[in-house]
Amino acid sequence: MTTLKSKLQEDLTAAIRGRDELRSSTLRLTLTAITKEEVAGKEARELSDDEVQKVITREAKKRREAAEAFAQGGRAEQAAREKAEGEVLAEYLPKQLSDDELRAIVAQAVEEAKAAGAEGPRAMGQVMKIVNPKVAGLAEGGRVAAVVKQLLAG
Repeated sequence: MTTLKSKLQEDLTAAIRGRDELRSSTLRLTLTAITKEEVAGKEARELSDDEVQKVITREAKKRREAAEAFAQGGRAEQAAREKAEGEVLAEYLPKQLSDDELRAIVAQAVEEAKAAGAEGPRAMGQVMKIVNPKVAGLAEGGRVAAVVKQLLAG
């Protein structure tokens, strides 16, 4: 069993013993998503830590989007719960890059793309190809794209 998955299961057991309803329900849903991913496809397999992390990232993104939707719909209580679940999941993800760190990485990639002859908004694809491997798991795609657009336009 992967170490990240076993850590999630240990934390789930601790949350159940401690009667922490929010944490236990969040971890249960996440472990279910991981199991679902393991049995998807032609044959069952064990997920690597990286794959488990991708599942956790996807679950955290779902919580963030749901919190925004609930907030827009005037359902503050559900929005707060989704936000809290997202924070529980964030503990298992690598620390996200700060805006300054992200901007520095993107600026370097823009320079590389310009050196390769790409200019203006059409260079977005080339810049994203350079940036994505460097920031995988450390910054959300939408945030990265926004910074790339900003730096290419400016």
